[in-house]
Amino acid sequence: MAPVSDSNRQLGPENAAMDRVERLVRTWVASGRPEEVQETVSAISAGQASLLDVVKALGEYLTAEEDELRSKGVEFLAQVIAQCPSERMNRQAVKVLVLFMCSKLEDTETIIPALKGLVSLVTQPAFTSVDAVDVVKAMFAHVKMRVLVQSQRFMVYTIIDSLVAKHREAFLNMGDAFLDGYISLAEGEKDPRNLLVAFAIARVLLIEFDIKHHVEALFNITFCYFPITFRPPPDDPYGITSEDLKKALRGCLNATPEFGPLAVPLFLEKITAGSPATKRDTLQTLDACLPVYGASVAREHARKLWNTLKLEIFQPTDPETESMALHTVQVLIQTIYSGTGAETSEDDDIQGLARDACEECIRILKEPEKSQAKPAMKVLCAFVSTTPSVAKFTLAQAVPHLVKLFHDPAEAPNRAPVLRLLADLADAARASTLADGAALAPYKDELLGMLTVGLRVPGGAVHALDGLAAAVRTPGLLGDDERGFAVHSVNALLGGDVAEMGEDVSDKILALLGAVSALAPAHVAETTLPLLFGALPAAAPARADDAARLTVWTTLAFLKRLCMQADLFGTLVARLTATLDALCVPPAPAPAGPAEDRDAEDAEPTAAYAHALLRTLADALAAKVARGDGDVPAYTARLLPALFNLHVYAALAHGGADSVASDPRLVAVSAEVVTLVLQTADVPTQEEFVRALFAAYLDGQLQGIAEGRHQFPEGRTFAPFAPDASGLQKNLVLLFSAAVVALHKEVALAVPDESAFVDTLLQWGIFHADSKHQSDAAEHAVAAVLNKRTEGFQAFLTQKLESSWLAQAKDVTLALPVRRRVITAWTWMTKALQVRGHPSAQAFTDRLIELFDDNDVGWDAARAIGQVVSSDKVLTKKHHAVIKFLYAQKFANVMLPRIIDGAKTASDPRRQNAYLVALTSLIRSIPKTAYLHALPALMPLLLRGLDLPDAEMRANAIDTLLAVADPESTASCALVAEHASSLVATMLKNSMVQQMPSARVRTAALKYLAVMPSLVKYDVLHPQKPTVLRELAKTLDDPKRAVRKEAVEARTNWFKYTG
Repeated sequence: MAPVSDSNRQLGPENAAMDRVERLVRTWVASGRPEEVQETVSAISAGQASLLDVVKALGEYLTAEEDELRSKGVEFLAQVIAQCPSERMNRQAVKVLVLFMCSKLEDTETIIPALKGLVSLVTQPAFTSVDAVDVVKAMFAHVKMRVLVQSQRFMVYTIIDSLVAKHREAFLNMGDAFLDGYISLAEGEKDPRNLLVAFAIARVLLIEFDIKHHVEALFNITFCYFPITFRPPPDDPYGITSEDLKKALRGCLNATPEFGPLAVPLFLEKITAGSPATKRDTLQTLDACLPVYGASVAREHARKLWNTLKLEIFQPTDPETESMALHTVQVLIQTIYSGTGAETSEDDDIQGLARDACEECIRILKEPEKSQAKPAMKVLCAFVSTTPSVAKFTLAQAVPHLVKLFHDPAEAPNRAPVLRLLADLADAARASTLADGAALAPYKDELLGMLTVGLRVPGGAVHALDGLAAAVRTPGLLGDDERGFAVHSVNALLGGDVAEMGEDVSDKILALLGAVSALAPAHVAETTLPLLFGALPAAAPARADDAARLTVWTTLAFLKRLCMQADLFGTLVARLTATLDALCVPPAPAPAGPAEDRDAEDAEPTAAYAHALLRTLADALAAKVARGDGDVPAYTARLLPALFNLHVYAALAHGGADSVASDPRLVAVSAEVVTLVLQTADVPTQEEFVRALFAAYLDGQLQGIAEGRHQFPEGRTFAPFAPDASGLQKNLVLLFSAAVVALHKEVALAVPDESAFVDTLLQWGIFHADSKHQSDAAEHAVAAVLNKRTEGFQAFLTQKLESSWLAQAKDVTLALPVRRRVITAWTWMTKALQVRGHPSAQAFTDRLIELFDDNDVGWDAARAIGQVVSSDKVLTKKHHAVIKFLYAQKFANVMLPRIIDGAKTASDPRRQNAYLVALTSLIRSIPKTAYLHALPALMPLLLRGLDLPDAEMRANAIDTLLAVADPESTASCALVAEHASSLVATMLKNSMVQQMPSARVRTAALKYLAVMPSLVKYDVLHPQKPTVLRELAKTLDDPKRAVRKEAVEARTNWFKYTG
């Protein structure tokens, strides 16, 4: 071998350098350790040795007669080259090393290390096009792919891929020799890892090389893999998917138009004779290839393609294949008619496949009621979305035909199917390339007339509404008057009994009116809304008047979905709040009379009606907030004061307890409205609102927050936080809390000392609240403030921890409900800190664990462990809470091992059970991934949890078992099999109504019994099958229908359970 030049070689003692390299070479040949290679490379990098020294040291090995020594010599050199810095690889060194490695390709014993060396050399900056030609010539001459294993062939493809990417011009100059050589190398490859690289190389060759003499050969080495049937093995470390190979192969097949005449006939065979998966793959490939193959090839095979595709559309094997076939028809038509060679002279004089197929479909549509009419229309709709000329021609043929059919007296029974076909066509035209309305413009009057008449056709209203909605949404098709006419026609439907209208019709009406209101809301506001509001009675329907109540609910459902547009929503708010005021505060008092003469139930229908009105507002607002509508914040001033005015007036007025507005259910919905509106407001708006809110609730100054039509009675004070406040005033803390929950963290509370106020609120919720609604409201407000404004509460938190505040829960002198409220309040404080990752959160959690041994509240404290990280509707991103990523998982990582250990080792049975309660509560609140790793330790504890007397805890335990019941997981199945007998016995016991009153537990137990046959091998549970079937037969008579349904499922699965 020629000596290697190295301009950077050091002038140190040559003998010492050579001795060191020779020693490293000898050691490596004997041991094969990587340390010697790394040390050699380090010496070269530092200039203490050179590649020349390495070659000299390898001399006896590179020329050795023993095959193993020769191979090791080249292997060592290849490994050094792979790790050697590029700056130590000058041009002369690369040239000599390339020639050397190429010469070693001739030797069957050194070909593998030589390929490794070339993989590294071809990426060197000093590697030139001359070297590239030398490498491929040597490879074409000496590399025999059939005798190499996959990894060795992969090196060949990697080398060629690198060379083609960087030295393409040199290979183009080689002409046919390069293509002949590559085809010979690539032929017969089967490994998917190699094929991905081979397909990438082939695509470049097909696009950039002159392949006229090699079209068939290149086609043969690519199309032979179609269709791809590769399925990756489980846990495939290479991550190669079937879809990866399909896309890569598709990239080859659509790389050149030269493949068209060869590929299309074979594609047709695959569609005709292939499996559904093959059909879909072929259709997708045709979509990618036809535009490349061009109009000439498409026209040549048009009739055969149409006949084949037509079969998949008119007699589909499945909906997915049908949809793909329709898309391929579109691609075919676009390919033929988009280019300069399209068979058209004028738009109305389409020739060829489009005309023939269109006329064929029109003939089928002469019988619109037949099953073939629908696929025929799908084809026409596909044509409408191809090219302008084909779309115009298709509509010119189809629309007049359908209009004529509709008006033909002999076809009167078929008007509904005709309307369906026309609606489909109108929607296709809306989505077509002619999006300016020009496609349907010539037929606008006939179309509109037919669709409006169709609203009164039996069974045709749904399709007519679809067609009208498509016409309205088509840009530039209908004028303002015509949109108004469409609304007027729909109003005629609404003039009937909306309660008897089918859900499908009402949904379509809403879709149409929504489309109109997005463009011209005035039509809906001026004609439709008065009609709907007129259907709402001034007074609540009587309890016995089911039809009137149904009309109210249906009308409100219409209004809720219809009034999303800003102007319409403003009208909705104004009208519904006016009706609400009239309901809650009648203009004249009811006739006086003895209390016993008044029907105590009279107020309930009014409350239900008022609740429905408020619920409509809340649901509409929630939808607008989810859409991000910009008009919602304005209702901070336009809606919230009116709600506060209504509820405060009811709380202060004489006889307020009888007012509908005092109903806690209405107050709760109004609280939702407050949160929905205020959460969208900016900081300045919220700050202004908070000042008025606190002035009202703390100082009784109502003018800023509760302005409205009702004048508050003289001499009455609004002070809901006062210990002696009425229950009606205390209920309004819900509105206060709803506002605080929605605040941005930058908004300060309008009090001198936030900590003192929060402490007061905390105490009020525990000791002065009269109901759970009231105490919950106080706790939610405390949690929201602590979470968002923690920085100013460090002293407050420290005081709560150090003062043993939670110890009140153990105070037996306090009523048990009060003690439980203490725990709930502490839980919410802990939750507020935990979700934001506050350092004090763990200390607060530890205090809960200290209560586990209490007889009365130990289980309440245990349940609280899971509640700390359970999902809730208070501390959320949309309410601007501070939430740390993966807070629940981090909590679980700390608490789960402690709870498992406590459940196993606690000496007191009462404390052990509390740990079990905490465990089931926690697991229910955290993601499955957070506890899956601990499942072997959890399983015995969950089984113990199934014996707890608390039904909720049992249900939580079974839900956990269901969540981890994965038939595909070997570990999960093995764990269940280990405890199979105990699980079967426990689940049977929990599924019997005599032993388990809770329907939730019985349902969960039966669900688990239903999945057990898929988790456990038959031989494990075979002895228990008769018992299970006998016991499950008893559950078929369960009083609850949901339980009986699960019982049938479970028994069926066990009947089918065989070896």
